[in-house]
Amino acid sequence: MFGNKAVKATLVASFLTFVGLALPLQASAACNLVSTKDGSPLPIKAVDSDTPQAKEFLETCINPYTKMYAADPAAAKAGKKKFGYYSCTQCHGANGGGQVGPSILDDRWQYSKHVTDKGLFETIAGGSNGGMFAWHQQVAGNPELVPTDDILKIIGWLRTEYKGGGDKPWLK
Repeated sequence: MFGNKAVKATLVASFLTFVGLALPLQASAACNLVSTKDGSPLPIKAVDSDTPQAKEFLETCINPYTKMYAADPAAAKAGKKKFGYYSCTQCHGANGGGQVGPSILDDRWQYSKHVTDKGLFETIAGGSNGGMFAWHQQVAGNPELVPTDDILKIIGWLRTEYKGGGDKPWLK
């Protein structure tokens, strides 16, 4: 029979093998975007004109601009410029604090999924049942609308302006 040390070593080796196999599967899992309106898949795919950051987000659902802008407020101004350029200010106010549309800087989320950058992206890209129309050029079928990278920059800036309390899971 096996000794106690041999059994423990076998269990540890088995566990490490399992973890070694499971981690690559998690890392390569696709970012499955879904509509805020009805939970159906959002048809957003990486395109040749996408930046490396946009392609990374579409693979991982992690917005690379969020942490970058949190660390560099001067860089975050790029997101604020996009917020104004695409007229987000018309509904959400000059600084995102609300106007006709709700504030998008506090912790009173219209949809609980907004606690993640993925969830906020899904609502901006595909619209909502609460009056927000689809802004992403692929979803709306209009190349004049917003590309993936610009939505990510806007979200990154919005996160730096957050006025709510509690955790900031988008920075983890």
